[in-house]
Amino acid sequence: MGVSTNYQILPSFDEMVELAKEDPQAFTRFKKDMCEEMILSASESMQGRLRAQQSHIDRVVSRCKNPNHTNVVLMRELSQQMYRFQEILDGDGNNAPQQATVIPFAPRPGDEIKDEK
Repeated sequence: MGVSTNYQILPSFDEMVELAKEDPQAFTRFKKDMCEEMILSASESMQGRLRAQQSHIDRVVSRCKNPNHTNVVLMRELSQQMYRFQEILDGDGNNAPQQATVIPFAPRPGDEIKDEK
């Protein structure tokens, strides 16, 4: 599996602020283009998941009232996802119990368990 080496070159922060103020539609197109470029740089098997994640982010952002609200809400979303990820790594997640076949065994002759009473 190869590692993506797609590094995006972004305009300066001030240039992006200016674009967002002067032409919000162009800024929105720029963001969508950057996201699409990054998604396309991922493996085909990950692209669907990344598109779903971006769609979720877009829906969350669409309900925000202003840029500060957007930052707070996205930070909360990221924190929740990191918390769930940590739970999974720690094995504390809400995962369905794993099913396993329990195979009974009998002790070998001479290995009988002795009562320690």
